[in-house]
Amino acid sequence: MDKNSEIIKTEIIRILNENGKTRGTELAKRVIEKVGNEKIVYREISALVEAGEIDKKVHSRSHIEYELINLSESVSTQLKNLHKEIEMIYEEIVSFEIRIKEEKYSFHERLRSIIHQINIVQATDGIMKLLSYYPAFRKDQMYSQITRKINDCWETIMSSIMHQQEGDFLNEVLANLRISQTDSKNVN
Repeated sequence: MDKNSEIIKTEIIRILNENGKTRGTELAKRVIEKVGNEKIVYREISALVEAGEIDKKVHSRSHIEYELINLSESVSTQLKNLHKEIEMIYEEIVSFEIRIKEEKYSFHERLRSIIHQINIVQATDGIMKLLSYYPAFRKDQMYSQITRKINDCWETIMSSIMHQQEGDFLNEVLANLRISQTDSKNVN
């Protein structure tokens, strides 16, 4: 994607954000005044519709309206999905705790399971940290629920690590996690 294309998309979204529903011809005309030619502008509008960023409503061939997708609905849906996912992860961690007490798992099975759990929780935690930069996500009530459940997952994992028979279990977990080391060649 070239720089001009990105500028056109930003302008389209800015206009729709300011005006709400906008007729296609009016939208194209206003974008063309600022940047781009007609062909590129219509191509970018179509790309935004396909990407699901804007909604296209066709009333008739000559009357087409565009508007931004309802952001709050989109945010809520995404957070609900993330909440379901973290709930399943938490249940998996708790059921692993119960299975450890009932069955005899080998050292390596326990180590692999704990590392797998850590990686899954880290990935979800990373997504939440990225979303924290967007006020729309932070304001949603699901955001704090997901954050609390992630903290519960970390507490359960740490409790599991602390209650292992081997005294050096934590050291083994840390040694087997992929901890990135900064290499002087990679520093700009």
